[in-house]
Amino acid sequence: METLSFPHDKKFWFGDPVSQSADIIIKTPPKIPFKRDPMDFTQSKLTPMHIFQYLPKDHDCYIYADIFKQLDFSPLFKNYSQLGQHAYNPALISSILIYSYCHGVFSSRQIERKCHTDLGFMYVSHMNCPNFRVLSDFRKNNLEYFQYLFTQTVSIAQDLKLIDLRNVCQDGSKFEADTSKHKAMSYGRMVKKIDELNELIRELLIKIENIENIEDDCEKWDEYKNLKTELEFKETRLQKILAAKQALEARENELNPNEEIPDKAQISFADIEARIMGKNGDFDYCYNGQICVDRKNQIIVAQFVSQNANDKQEVEPGLLKILWNIGRYPDSMSYDNGYFSGFNLEALTKFGVNAYIAVGREGKEETTNPELDKGFFSKFDFIFSEDDNAFICPEGQKLGLKSCDKEGKRTYSGNKEVCLNCLSRSRCCKSKKGQPRTISVDQYEPLRNEMREKMKGLPAKEIYKERKIVVEPVFGQMKNQGFRRFHLRGFDKASGEFALVCSAHNLKKVVKCLSNKISSTSKLGALKTFVPTINQFKGVISMNLIMQSVRITYLLPIVKMDDVTNAVLKFFSHFPKTDLISKMCYFRTVS
Repeated sequence: METLSFPHDKKFWFGDPVSQSADIIIKTPPKIPFKRDPMDFTQSKLTPMHIFQYLPKDHDCYIYADIFKQLDFSPLFKNYSQLGQHAYNPALISSILIYSYCHGVFSSRQIERKCHTDLGFMYVSHMNCPNFRVLSDFRKNNLEYFQYLFTQTVSIAQDLKLIDLRNVCQDGSKFEADTSKHKAMSYGRMVKKIDELNELIRELLIKIENIENIEDDCEKWDEYKNLKTELEFKETRLQKILAAKQALEARENELNPNEEIPDKAQISFADIEARIMGKNGDFDYCYNGQICVDRKNQIIVAQFVSQNANDKQEVEPGLLKILWNIGRYPDSMSYDNGYFSGFNLEALTKFGVNAYIAVGREGKEETTNPELDKGFFSKFDFIFSEDDNAFICPEGQKLGLKSCDKEGKRTYSGNKEVCLNCLSRSRCCKSKKGQPRTISVDQYEPLRNEMREKMKGLPAKEIYKERKIVVEPVFGQMKNQGFRRFHLRGFDKASGEFALVCSAHNLKKVVKCLSNKISSTSKLGALKTFVPTINQFKGVISMNLIMQSVRITYLLPIVKMDDVTNAVLKFFSHFPKTDLISKMCYFRTVS
């Protein structure tokens, strides 16, 4: 089919230009009756109207404002004085920050912009628009209060019976620190850089001194100023590296006392307290945010920030936080395999908490029968012989005691020649250098075996199964809302901001609960006013008009069908029974 061509001045056509004739497609399109803008868009109101009347009656800012009135802001007032310029009310600034974090706005500049443009923010801020520096400084200077704020949110949730403590799940997630791995330096690089800067500074001082010895030489003046500027920059750089080196040495001496600092150990210049964390090749400076979440309504009952890259020592701090916030331990706790360590098991035993910890990946049982699973031999496939103080491998070889450190960790190793000639070597040894299989155990091994036996039971599996829908979605909600990195630098500041984030999460759950209750109450209130208004219709208008009014006015906000049916039956009790059947059929039809 021949393709039609159209001149450029013929602007309008409808449909497929190939299947329609030129006489049709070049016509001016008909005027389409789109909806018009309301008259209020270009005209002023004839009667005075409050700006917040534009907000829906069920907007969440009203509930947040009521909750803020119940919070205790008294600890904030100790930092203020009657002297000087009037400051913003700290309760107001706190309310703005909480409301902002609840709605995924974390930047102080964006919060200020929202206070100018968003009606919800304008209502919470009482039409105040604090400068972004005021918001930022308040957030940095009141970190302890945010911890107290979190305990208040837990108390509010407890008063509303949103917490039952039947099963609490703990988990951790990495949040990026307010720095970058590109603003860091390793220990070996620091040592070399310090020597280089000292040499450069010495050479600059010599050049500056030579120029100062030359009198009345104007040609050297520009060079002199440039050398002084460069010297100041090098000295400042040297001081930063020396401070970072000192902080790194203090950290390594605390973590590994009396050991030589490795050259690969590194530290960030922007946030010296952040740690390198990550997995699968993606590493960055982060903090480990830990939360304990109640199963009933995903309320966070405890939170804290850790500098540890793993969760092997985070059970005890979590239990102490729960005890501090609520006053008792939960009936049971659930943890993933990252918490399956001797230190954590000992803490659970000490506090007497009924816990369920995954002993394998995602709670799956480890293989103990090599005939059923042709995968890699785990430590649990080896049998320990107390008489020989050795492990027996699935092929019958003995792994004797090789070493024992001061912390009680024992290492058992097999025979190198036997391991090299073993038929199951590919399933047993990971060493690429031909080293034999080794197994490490410590004094916590009985606790690990006890937990393995416990997790084999069906009740334990059923309880642990809830963990995926309790604690992990909470981190997903935080990060999907935009909080993936901290906005403050330093461990204490990051801990305060994380408490604010968890407080916002709890308040969102509380607001959702109150919104549902208010909605149900309003719908129930409509049903309660149904019967008294019947007398206004009786004997005034026809039955059909009454039913039309009932259908339109009262049947839209339905709570439960049974409640509506009872109300309508009470309504029809005022009329003869002959009309009742026909009207009930009509009611069933319209509802």
